[in-house]
Amino acid sequence: MFTLVNIQNFIKQHRKAYRLLYHFDKIFARDCSKMSNSKKSVYVTRPDVAAIGLDILKKNFDVSVWYKCEPVPREELLKQIPGKSALFCALTERIDNEVITRAGPQLECIATISVGYEHIDLETCKKLGIRVGYTPDVLTDATAELTMALLLATSRRLFEANRDVYSGGWKPWSPNYMCGQGLKGCQVGLFGFGRIGREIASRLLPFKPKKITYTAPNQQPEIAKKLMASYATFEEMVSESDVIIVCCALTPSTKEVFDKSAFRNMKRNCVFINTARGGIVHQNALYEALKEKRIMAAGLDVTTPEPLPLDDPLLNLDNVVILPHIGSADIDTRIQMSHVTALNILAALKGEKMVAEVQFTL
Repeated sequence: MFTLVNIQNFIKQHRKAYRLLYHFDKIFARDCSKMSNSKKSVYVTRPDVAAIGLDILKKNFDVSVWYKCEPVPREELLKQIPGKSALFCALTERIDNEVITRAGPQLECIATISVGYEHIDLETCKKLGIRVGYTPDVLTDATAELTMALLLATSRRLFEANRDVYSGGWKPWSPNYMCGQGLKGCQVGLFGFGRIGREIASRLLPFKPKKITYTAPNQQPEIAKKLMASYATFEEMVSESDVIIVCCALTPSTKEVFDKSAFRNMKRNCVFINTARGGIVHQNALYEALKEKRIMAAGLDVTTPEPLPLDDPLLNLDNVVILPHIGSADIDTRIQMSHVTALNILAALKGEKMVAEVQFTL
């Protein structure tokens, strides 16, 4: 039977336990409040992306940024990525299984400030349910413009001629001096017919080429008709084109597809342009073709590796124009790329539709 004395004795005996339970309850409530109010965290691998993107992230998340205007060292990336909810990266970082698993189970999104995403391990992302964002549409026009500039500079030998001005090679007029490959009346083959390929085709038309062909996994007759283009097999495109422009994605099926055999089958007056990815071309085979003048010239905005070492044999050739991967280097384009990358992260961490999300087909 409970009496007042019994109850008082029971409370005295268990007062310490009650105090501990009360203290634990307060701590638990406080920690839950912190967890509900805490922001998700994002790691950004460059400080020099357009401010619009960083501002969006900083308003919504806890953001840490690599402080140098250069690619983040791998050891630093591996050190900083654990515990992050999202990663804002660039082509210069290799986001492989080691990086992704080092991040931990809370990693929800990887967003790259590029149209290409071959530097990201998609297989691991798919397996772990990590969403991947990229920036496909905003750099289409800039890349198409750069492609045309590179084509004209290469085919009309502008850089080669410019060097003569400064080196004393400019002599009195000669009928064959610096003659190049014109675009009027030539046949142009596009390897790839996506957004960039179609924009290149539209910019080619005012130069009055004889024919524009495209080589792609899927034929697009209605779109091609509007651009006065027609489908060609890879073999037909390689052997019949006066100009070949590479504007496709780097995939297992396109890796080094332009090899020794492909260059051997090209016309001797062929001008080869690559503004896509260096890995699509077997670079040694290209070098041999240029050195032996099996093709006329090449214009490259992409190489393997990047940057290209100063002792690379390609740099010893006069019939090649090499740019440092500046296809999207347009001020407004780079601002939009930063903006879209940040919006991709914002949407992913809120569980919403991203502006541009990689659709896994592995």
